[in-house]
Amino acid sequence: MNIRKGRIEDMPAVLRLIKELAAFEKEPDAVEVTISDLERDGFGESPLFHTFIAEENQEIIGMALYYYRYSTWKGKTIHLEDLIVKEEKRGSGLGFKLYSEVIAQGKCDNVRRIEWNVLDWNTPAIEFYEKTGAKVLKDWLVAQMDEKGIDTFLEKNKIQLS
Repeated sequence: MNIRKGRIEDMPAVLRLIKELAAFEKEPDAVEVTISDLERDGFGESPLFHTFIAEENQEIIGMALYYYRYSTWKGKTIHLEDLIVKEEKRGSGLGFKLYSEVIAQGKCDNVRRIEWNVLDWNTPAIEFYEKTGAKVLKDWLVAQMDEKGIDTFLEKNKIQLS
């Protein structure tokens, strides 16, 4: 088993893992991102995200996708968007290795916080994170506005794009 930084040619396998996670999270039709999106957005002059890839016998079996954010309270932080391990490899310690790589990257980059979301029904993940010393905040709610919501907001408030 090998953990390494992601490369552009890994993006088809990354998309397959994303779709597997969406199915696990009961949202199998929610993935809109494409291989082209991943290649464009993750590689180039100013990448929007970074990945760690787990492979075994040249097969990609897991990945962690993260990006940098800025907190008005903490400064530079990392947001771990997704940590995905193929279903048949879960429980092998691979998730811990990917998680550890992201935490080590955060330390190397001198971030003051690493954060991520976890579904409230995903008890094994919550227990794993708490066991590693992470705090799962129960008093914060996630707020999101999807593409339709963005359009509706702009139209309703007569906001013109510049």
